[in-house]
Amino acid sequence: MTNAFAFDAKQFDTAQLESVFFAPARAFAALSVDFTEKLINTQLEATKAYADINLTQLRSLTEVKDAEGLKSYLEGQQQVVQDLTERLKGDAEKVVTLQQEFAQESQKLTENSVEQAKESAKETTETATKAVKEATPKAK
Repeated sequence: MTNAFAFDAKQFDTAQLESVFFAPARAFAALSVDFTEKLINTQLEATKAYADINLTQLRSLTEVKDAEGLKSYLEGQQQVVQDLTERLKGDAEKVVTLQQEFAQESQKLTENSVEQAKESAKETTETATKAVKEATPKAK
């Protein structure tokens, strides 16, 4: 019984397979990992900022001891809400920018892959045509 997986890889020309399939797949995987890392870091930074804001507000609330302190705390909440709204807007813009960059880079990778596939197909066609032309006179 023979092992179906025991074959000599040297008999295959993997350069074309590498350039048409594996290299673009690795490039897209690397792009995806980079995008995911940036997105996670952005989310972690935002989460930390929101947690810090909440903790600061809770500490301020625990320091309220009278009506005047409560009034001052509530007046400060308007600024907190305004700051939080700006922070949310900025974080949303960061995520949108990351997504746009990812889409643009993905498109570039796709265009490059298509161009490489065209070139590879052209070279293969030229090689096959040349081989047929060379073999035709011998067949006569």
